[in-house]
Amino acid sequence: MTFEELGLKAEILQGVEALGFVNPTPVQERTIPFMLNETKDLVALAQTGTGKTAAFGLPILHLLDATQAKTQALVLSPTRELCIQISKDLKNYAAFMPDMHIVPVYGGEDIRVQLRQLDRTPQIIVATPGRLIDLVERGKVKLEDVAYLVLDEADEMLNMGFKEDIETILKTIPETRRTMLFSATMPKEIAQIAKTYMTDNEEITIGERNTGTQNVEHIYYVCQAKQRYLVLKRIVDLNPDIYAIVFCRTRQETKEVAEKLINDGYNADALHGDLSQAMRDTVMQKFRVRNLQILVATDVAARGLDVNDLTHVINYNLPDDVEVYTHRSGRTGRANKKGVSVSIIHQKEKFKIKAIERMLKRTFEKQRIPNGLEVCKKQLFFMINKMQNVVVEDEQLDTFFPQIMSQLEYLSKEDIIKRFVSLEFNRFLEYYKGAPDLNIEEHEKEKREKKSSKEKGDKEGAPKKEKSKGKTKKTGEKIRLKVNIGERNGVTPKRLLGMINDLVGDRTIGVSDIEITNKFTFFDVYVDQYNKLSRAFEQQRDLVLMPAKGSKSLEENERGGRRRDDFFANSRREERRGNGEKPWRRERKRR
Repeated sequence: MTFEELGLKAEILQGVEALGFVNPTPVQERTIPFMLNETKDLVALAQTGTGKTAAFGLPILHLLDATQAKTQALVLSPTRELCIQISKDLKNYAAFMPDMHIVPVYGGEDIRVQLRQLDRTPQIIVATPGRLIDLVERGKVKLEDVAYLVLDEADEMLNMGFKEDIETILKTIPETRRTMLFSATMPKEIAQIAKTYMTDNEEITIGERNTGTQNVEHIYYVCQAKQRYLVLKRIVDLNPDIYAIVFCRTRQETKEVAEKLINDGYNADALHGDLSQAMRDTVMQKFRVRNLQILVATDVAARGLDVNDLTHVINYNLPDDVEVYTHRSGRTGRANKKGVSVSIIHQKEKFKIKAIERMLKRTFEKQRIPNGLEVCKKQLFFMINKMQNVVVEDEQLDTFFPQIMSQLEYLSKEDIIKRFVSLEFNRFLEYYKGAPDLNIEEHEKEKREKKSSKEKGDKEGAPKKEKSKGKTKKTGEKIRLKVNIGERNGVTPKRLLGMINDLVGDRTIGVSDIEITNKFTFFDVYVDQYNKLSRAFEQQRDLVLMPAKGSKSLEENERGGRRRDDFFANSRREERRGNGEKPWRRERKRR
């Protein structure tokens, strides 16, 4: 099928042709005829990079009346970058529609500039929710004539906490509007919005629901947590032409990883929430034109990025939310190109891989971490291929070539090749000389050998100490805590313990009496371990650790000089009363 067969206006087809588009993508092929010929609302599930902007943009341009100076269409997007990109694409599609005025409005830019652009009423507004509400409250934007509403990357907007803003905007737009909701995944919150604010909607799914793009290969490496960075370097070195985003969990980790890569000579930079908008724009522009090979980013900072041809997405840490993984991996393998999603995990995160496999209905391949020889071989032949394919400018070399030949005449062909290769390659050979095997099985083997050697020495050497009659057991008061994830997030006792070990980096944290509800998880820890646990959770944007309801803070213990705060003194006593029930269960019953 071609765009001409879809029934679009001639001036729109001119714009599409000028962009070099001939055949619509699957989501465009199904969505555009539906929008032109039906009157129902639409829920479209398709991965990022499948051509969603044209899927809703082209039919909207066809349906609007450009002679009417009214805002007839509104497109909501989660981020500034995506808002700008959508607006740019729509303007390109409408290049031969001179009366069509399209304005993007978003935070992070002087509002006075956008106010001036709105002096002429646009037929289409592309907006981030917060800035749009601001402009509506100022009376600069009027939405009473909006006939078409698009929620693009709807699941991302919900993840970023825009649910209330979206509902506020939806209430201000005429109920007679037609709504189009585009999303990569279909969480319960999206289904609820569709149920509440859409009438008689049709669902179009490209591929299987919540499965991710089929063009992406999913692989993972297992290592010790402290060796993640060394594994990251091996991955980058094994792929000399890599063009990748590396996802980290926190801003601090993002900064640290980027700084290490830069110091080690890699073409990298960081993107995180502490950057000013100007610095962020500079980093993104360098990355888009490939002046940067590796962008290290948090999920929040990377949302809405529109970058083509990424070869890899690297999960330096796996996300806690499976749907976030779908968005990360969907940034590569776009426009029918192949991509690779790589995850660096430790032993206790294998259950996360299984959970993601179940959701995506894909099998992930566990690969061995490459050793030094494998990396050097890959780099060497990449360089040889580059040399074979280099374009030789004969005219520019002619002046110098006789002198070059004279200077090298005492060397054989083999010597010349060796020396030129060594110029580029010695750094890798030196770095990986004697490099250790980072595969976790090797470390476990070494530990077993050391343990065996030690036990052997004990048998042959000094007499053994008497074993203590009883096991050492940590004592003291405990506090009951809760964290804002539960069964709906796939939490199990094993996963909770693994997450705490990963975040705190201390396996002595004594977690007990775990109780998991739909939205929350409750557990006990010792009072003197609470501060360490609290500090670790404070670094996590989406995880909130708090005392369970019903507790009271302990005052400063002046004699011991130790502060024990946020402790629920009544919690343990309450648990021992009446029918063995937990206090929050009985309180719920009383309410």
